[in-house]
Order: sequence, then structure tokens, then C-alpha cells
Amino acid sequence: MFKFFAPPAPIERLPKNKIDSAYKKYRIQQFLSIYIGYAAYYLIRKNFAIGSPYFINELGFTKTQIGFIGSGLGIAYGLSKFIMGNVSDRCNPRYFMAAGLILSAFVNIAFGFTTSVTLLFVLMCLNGWFQGMGWPPCGRIMAHWYSNKERGTKMAWWNTAHNIGGGIIAPLAMFGVGALATWQAGVFYLPAIICILVALGIIFFARDTPQSVGLPPIEEYMNDYPENVDKKQIEENERELTTKEILFDYVLTNKFVWAIAIANIFVYLVRYGVMDWVPVYLTEVKGFDMESSSWSFFLFEFAAIPGTIIVGWISDKIFKGRRAPIGIICMIGVTAALFTYWTSTSVFLINLSVAMIGALIYGPVMLIGVAAIDYVPKKAAGTAAGFTGLFGYLGGSVMANVAIGYIVDNYGWNSGFTFMIGASVLASIFLAFTWNADTNSVRSQSKKAA
Repeated sequence: MFKFFAPPAPIERLPKNKIDSAYKKYRIQQFLSIYIGYAAYYLIRKNFAIGSPYFINELGFTKTQIGFIGSGLGIAYGLSKFIMGNVSDRCNPRYFMAAGLILSAFVNIAFGFTTSVTLLFVLMCLNGWFQGMGWPPCGRIMAHWYSNKERGTKMAWWNTAHNIGGGIIAPLAMFGVGALATWQAGVFYLPAIICILVALGIIFFARDTPQSVGLPPIEEYMNDYPENVDKKQIEENERELTTKEILFDYVLTNKFVWAIAIANIFVYLVRYGVMDWVPVYLTEVKGFDMESSSWSFFLFEFAAIPGTIIVGWISDKIFKGRRAPIGIICMIGVTAALFTYWTSTSVFLINLSVAMIGALIYGPVMLIGVAAIDYVPKKAAGTAAGFTGLFGYLGGSVMANVAIGYIVDNYGWNSGFTFMIGASVLASIFLAFTWNADTNSVRSQSKKAA
């Protein structure tokens, strides 16, 4: 089985006159594969939030129970993103990513047959583990097919897959509930079937490294080599690294990776604190019906698309690859929008603030992922991204479910919003530690520290 996942060896290079056209074709093919594939992952990751009001209203679950079940995803996903991220650095992403999507789809089908809180938690843990097989292969593909000078913008475009998948699930689920007669079919079965079909497409279209299809490394093709790097270092950058080298030479000894990982706790707490509780908060406190709250959920996701793209472009073009400055600006905006979402009674302002949070919070989410790849060699990209994800999900996402559910049940929504605003401020503080981080020097410093 492990041989099936092993990365393919480089093949003989194509003739020079075919390289440019082949590179352009494969880059589009790779991007679409991981874009559509990762959007599909979100169809079966965020659908439980859409189903939460049904569990509460029809099955009598409490918000604490919903938070407990939801925490299973954060715990397992955080661990999986790091552990499976390290595995993915030594795997062919086309099979690795597709396998995770298919397994997650089967778990979602099982959700629809389950009413036990304990069993739902176990299934959510399984779902989180398989979901952890999605981001790392995308990071590997991005690191190998897009160079440093374009990665912020390209990853900003790719990052909108979060929002396409997360935004589509609300209207898709509502359509499914109406067309298929049961809420389980609309929320769980229909998205799962779609994801299995998408996984087959990933197997057919995605590839591993440029060298595996007869093309030169991306640095050679784009003429985008790091400054003050000799030929030996360039060759070293193409060598598949061992687990020990990845962890102890480039990730765990890198202070900048640690800084963005801790920042990610608080970014994810705000992201999931808003996202996972929008349907419940708006129906319970603001008087929205299920259809209206679902469209607010849709606004949160789709407002992020232009916001993320603009943020990525700014980090590349204005801040020259420095990710922290624009990330901090985004978090300041998120803090203001959170306050409006909390205190406003106007339907227009509530929806506007939800959209603004979505437009701004995904910028730091994306930038932390880009920075993780920037700060390590590309053969360690999955592990570095998984490490930051471990903190984001095991810390931020779990607190967003368990802590906010508990706080709201016992102290009210005002305390819940105070908690999220404090997290937003802390995210800015930890991002500030990487304000002037230069990617080339960070990589060399982490190796020296080892």
C-alpha cells in the first residue's frame, strides 16, 4: 500500500521546444485539481455546522453537546494535518489527496445514520483524521509548481477553494433537504457522493513534481532562485528529505514557524468561533430563520474570495513576500467587524459584519499557510503547513467549539464574543514577531540551529 502512495521518480526531460507548453498545461491542471479537490473537502467538513440546528431542534442536543462533537474534528484534524503532513511530503499527492476525500465521504454517510453523541464524536474524529489528508498534498504541489515570487498570489487564489466549498454547502444542503425529503440526505449524503466523484477526478488529473513528468524544477523554469544560493544548495533543495531532517533541521528548530503556529491558534479560534456558530447564533439571538442564517453563512464564505486574493497580492507586490504586515491589518479589521456583529440589531449591518469577518479572516489563514511553506525547503512544505495546522485546529478550532459552547451555555453570548475579540488581538501580537522575516535567511537559520 505504501508503494502505491510513493512519489514517482523523475523521468527523462522533455525536448526544450515542448517544455514551455507542457509546463503551462500542467500548472493549470495542477491548480484546478487541488482547487476543486480542496473545495470538495470543505463540503464534508463544514456540513455539520449546517446540520447543528437540526440536531438541536429535532434530536434535543444541547449546544455543549454540539460543541463536544465538533471538537472531535479539530482534535483529529490538527493531529492528522501534522502527522499526515509529514507522511505526505514523501507521497504522491494525487493518490494521497484522493484517498482522504473518499474516506471522509464514507464517514459523512455514516453521520446520517447516527443519533448517539458518543458515536457522532468518534465519527467526527475519523472525519477529522481523513480531512487532514487534504491540505498537505496541496502544499506539496504548490511548493513544486509555483515559485517564491508568485506563491502569495497563487495561493491566495487557491485559498478561495475554502470559501467555495464552505459557501456552497449551505445552499447545497438546503436544496438537498428539499429535494431528497430528509435533512440527513441533504446535509450528509449528497455532499459525500459529490466528493467521491471529485476524488476520482483528482486521481485522473493531478501529478506530483515537474520532474516526474519530464519538466525542470520550478526555480529553473521561472528563473526564480533564492539570492546567495550556490548550485550545491539548489541541488539539495530537490532531494527528498528524511523525517528526521524535516522535523529537526527545518520545522521544530524554526522560531518563525513557531510564531505563526501560535498565531494560528487565535486566528482559527475567531474563524471557527464565527463560522461554526453562525446558524445557531443568528437563529437564537438575532431572530433569523434557518434559510436566512444559511445565506449569512454563504456571505461569510464568499466575501472571503476577493478579500483573500487582494491580501495575497498585497503580500507579494507591496510587502515583497513579507506576510505579517497585511495579516495584522486584517486582524484589526476583524476585531472591529466582530464588535459590530455582536452589538448590532440591524439585519443589514449584521450581514455586512459577517461578510467583513469572512473577507478579512481568511487573509491571515492563507498567509500563515504561505509563510509556513516560505520558511522551509519545498520538500518539507507539507510538514510545516501541518505543524501550523496542528496549532490552529487542536488549539483554535477545539476552543471555538468546546470553549465557546461552554461559555455561551453558562455565561451567555456576550462572554463568547469577548473571548473571540481577545483572541483576535492575540493573533496580531504573535504575527508581529515575524514582521520583518526574510524567507531565505529564515531557511538557512533553521538549518544552522539544528
